[in-house]
Amino acid sequence: MNILFIANHLNVGGISSYLLTLASGLKQKGHRVYLVSSGGELEDKFIRAGIILLKAPLNTKSEISPKIFFSFWKLKKIIRDLKIDLIHSHSRTTQVLGELLGRVSAKPHIFTCHGFFKSRLSRRFFGGWGQKVIAISLQVKEHLVVDFKLDEKLISIIHNGIDTKNFGDFSNRDNLRRQLSEGADFLVGIIARLSDVKGHTYLIAAMQEVIKNFPKTKLLIIGQGKTREVLIKETRDLGLESSIVFIPEAKDTKVLLAAMDIFVMPSLQEGLGLALMEAMAQGLAVVGSEVGGIKTLIEDKVNGLLVPPANAPALAEAMIVLLKSPQLRRSLGLRAREFIAANFSQEEMVDKTEIVYQQVLAGPRN
Repeated sequence: MNILFIANHLNVGGISSYLLTLASGLKQKGHRVYLVSSGGELEDKFIRAGIILLKAPLNTKSEISPKIFFSFWKLKKIIRDLKIDLIHSHSRTTQVLGELLGRVSAKPHIFTCHGFFKSRLSRRFFGGWGQKVIAISLQVKEHLVVDFKLDEKLISIIHNGIDTKNFGDFSNRDNLRRQLSEGADFLVGIIARLSDVKGHTYLIAAMQEVIKNFPKTKLLIIGQGKTREVLIKETRDLGLESSIVFIPEAKDTKVLLAAMDIFVMPSLQEGLGLALMEAMAQGLAVVGSEVGGIKTLIEDKVNGLLVPPANAPALAEAMIVLLKSPQLRRSLGLRAREFIAANFSQEEMVDKTEIVYQQVLAGPRN
């Protein structure tokens, strides 16, 4: 099978991690995977995995950007020349492009919905959902059915997969901790784009109480985004500059996870939470908001701790409980890793996606 993935970029983030896991798994099963994007800092990882990379100017968030139409003409020829069997898109802008390409080339178009969309008129007027939609969690599927009136039969739930063999190594932990934050007794971390929906502001506020109980605790905020300056100002206003470290990117998340004691995901809305899954696969004790797909991953007091969203005191209390008990951190971390290995494997993700591909190739075009 010749498969064309369309993505905006290959920079650090959840979608890029998803693409690498899925594309490498499909390649191992004998499929030829092409990935078109505007490129990014993770290109080398895809090349090492044997994924064929193509370039198009897709670094845009606008559905009507001239870049989309330029890419359309370029990819139309590529689809013909490479004998592409199906098109798989991964964002709103590439969804529009994938739908247009699918229609003119008479090739199936599959779209993976990685989170939640605002119910804009353009999305209702031109959905571009393709022959099949993959939702990464039950909550995302419900969002598509309720907010966009999609037929449930169109949607397949396929959770993100994790190659757990890549996680669980703590051998370089002490050296990493010295590099990241010399003198800290505990490291708490979050890996997420810097956006209001990720709840960083509540985590920063919660650190005030954590520091009162454990003064040498430091918070690693890893990621980039539009709220960076706001969050830095909040940190400064609360007098927490010496306790919070901003790290702009994580090309290899498992390296940073290996240095942490606790991972926190205080999102206000979350499709599933790939960074959270990776933290659990690493064997870390995790704290998450009781929202969206996070509830699919964390069973409270079994493999992590759940707290109400937008609640800094509850976040602080959960972190303090974990910091007080090394035994609790170890037991929750062990069960978190076991849970991910048993329920969110790369193999299952790839197998289920392959079945969706076979269904659309065997079925009639819409």
